[in-house]
Amino acid sequence: MTPAAARGGGFRLQARRAWPRPAAAAGWGVTLEKLLWIGAAGALGALARYGLAGVVQRAAGASFPWGTWAVNVSGSFLFGLVWSLAEERMLISGETRAIVLTGFMGAFTTFSTFMFETGTLAQGGQWDLVALNLLGQNAVGLTFMFLGMAAGRLL
Repeated sequence: MTPAAARGGGFRLQARRAWPRPAAAAGWGVTLEKLLWIGAAGALGALARYGLAGVVQRAAGASFPWGTWAVNVSGSFLFGLVWSLAEERMLISGETRAIVLTGFMGAFTTFSTFMFETGTLAQGGQWDLVALNLLGQNAVGLTFMFLGMAAGRLL
């Protein structure tokens, strides 16, 4: 997610609030309230990931990580849906978009953000950066995962 998207910027029109403001939070600063909403959404995203991945993996068996596959694919769909409803249809406010995409989706799967950012590069015709993002993050991520495992064995 871009920094502007994370801040919920870029809107000329604010849609209605998706969640009512709790009465106890009425005097809080916007930053604290937003952090609390992101944290709550993150907790729900983590639970949703755990639940969906577990159900799918038990149903499919252990031969392939189908649970993670299901989370990543469904997360990518949900990210695109929320982004479109906020950015193109103006049905979700920028603040709610930040809470859902950063909080819920950030805990559910960061793969959706990876796909969104790669798709944005593709839409801009930046195919060299698409390849760098796809191949680079996967190759470097896998390398660093093995380096982390090696470091853990040495400790």
